[in-house]
Amino acid sequence: MNTRMIAEKYRLSYWAKIISDRKESGLSIKAFCENAGFHTNSYYYWQRKLREAACSQLTGMQLEPTETFLIPQGFTEVKLPEPATQPEIACPSQLSVEVYGIQITTDSTYPVNKLAALLRELVQPC
Repeated sequence: MNTRMIAEKYRLSYWAKIISDRKESGLSIKAFCENAGFHTNSYYYWQRKLREAACSQLTGMQLEPTETFLIPQGFTEVKLPEPATQPEIACPSQLSVEVYGIQITTDSTYPVNKLAALLRELVQPC
């Protein structure tokens, strides 16, 4: 690793701490920057740089095809059967979903959009 890369990593970690401190302070970005003695443009510049670095790390990760990624906590993968192409494959008569310990069971004729709306209401933060 060359000195330029080391310096860049140092600056990113330094600004990550500043951005974290600003969030914990509860101050607006403008007020925080005025108190800290630097310009808001610097804050936004390094915030963008940190986001770009995080995105490049995420896109650089090699994931297995079966590995799920960035799934919100509390959600469970639901595997639906493939569409029936042969008469011997039947759809399940009931669908059961559990979110945060609440279980919803419905028959297969229940509208999917209503079930999705119900699930969105269950997972919204209080």
